[in-house]
Amino acid sequence: MQAEKQDRGGDTMSGSSMKSGEMSADPDAASLKRKPEDLTPRELEILRLIWDGHTNRSIAELLNISMKTADTHRANMMKKLRASNTAQLLKAAIEGKLLHTHEGSRRSDGEK
Repeated sequence: MQAEKQDRGGDTMSGSSMKSGEMSADPDAASLKRKPEDLTPRELEILRLIWDGHTNRSIAELLNISMKTADTHRANMMKKLRASNTAQLLKAAIEGKLLHTHEGSRRSDGEK
């Protein structure tokens, strides 16, 4: 037996026509909405700083946030990318094309 419900406009929708969490609005608008596993712009900024070799302490100082906030951003990224350490986080970011490894993207500190 299929459940039916009314949307806000009064139209009846069957339970099979809508997937859980799916919006009935314009499909283009739905594609612009981020998925929960997507990194936020701030997380991407912090990811680039991690790639450049910064610690949570130096990230916190650079971005004028607390060390706890920097750590929370790192932990959230690790959860979203299913990484258990920084190496796995960076590997997942590269494989997911969140980071680019072209020459000049890493801080060299005078070394080549």
